[in-house]
Amino acid sequence: MKFLNFNNMKQLLFCLCIIINLGCQKNNEIFIKHLNGYWEIEKVILPSGEEHVYNYNEFIDYFNVNDSLKGFRKKLKPTLNGTFEASNDAEKFVLQIEQDSLNIYYQTNFANWKETILFANEKELKIINAERKIYIYKSFKPINLN
Repeated sequence: MKFLNFNNMKQLLFCLCIIINLGCQKNNEIFIKHLNGYWEIEKVILPSGEEHVYNYNEFIDYFNVNDSLKGFRKKLKPTLNGTFEASNDAEKFVLQIEQDSLNIYYQTNFANWKETILFANEKELKIINAERKIYIYKSFKPINLN
């Protein structure tokens, strides 16, 4: 019975490390397809752990991303008839995948900043900003008065 020599063991260990590393990396690209749409802030978690819950929101956030990973974010005010009131202001952004993060780089006439998408699916969106505040959004559902 032949045992593994040192070089074979190094190669095996190297392959195992690569496999484990690839399995542990997050695939943040899947979050991109869920970002488009209407989002309502549910709560904000401060760095201290304190939570601010929003039972009612006058405004919602609308995200629009194109195939080149560029887009905009706009504040909208829902109306009772199912439409939205909007200003002409929009925050342009670019999405970038960097290391194990999906980052949003915003650019306006007044400021530039970065946020990181922690999670996104069809029902929930979690974003953290530079101040380490975590914004938890839920998918916006319009009020149906019928």
